[in-house]
Amino acid sequence: MDGPWSLSLDPELQRFLDAETQKQRAQRLIHQMTELCWDKCVDRLGPRLDGRAEACLVNCVESFLDTSHFILSRLEHLQRSKPAFSESLSD
Repeated sequence: MDGPWSLSLDPELQRFLDAETQKQRAQRLIHQMTELCWDKCVDRLGPRLDGRAEACLVNCVESFLDTSHFILSRLEHLQRSKPAFSESLSD
């Protein structure tokens, strides 16, 4: 019998929650990237972006995505290289 504080989620519900969490992370990343690159590259508004602003936005987005990918890859590598918590307790 489970205790009053244990929580067991239906696998389908867990998949749904995981997918929603991923969507939220992606939306947050897009918002951060948009705000950062817009503030950096667009200094005046007009009917169209000028060539300088457009090139700056492209470079900014590419740099942001490359950096995010690098950080995530590094964190995943560190996570895989750490011994499991239970293994570290047995030492």
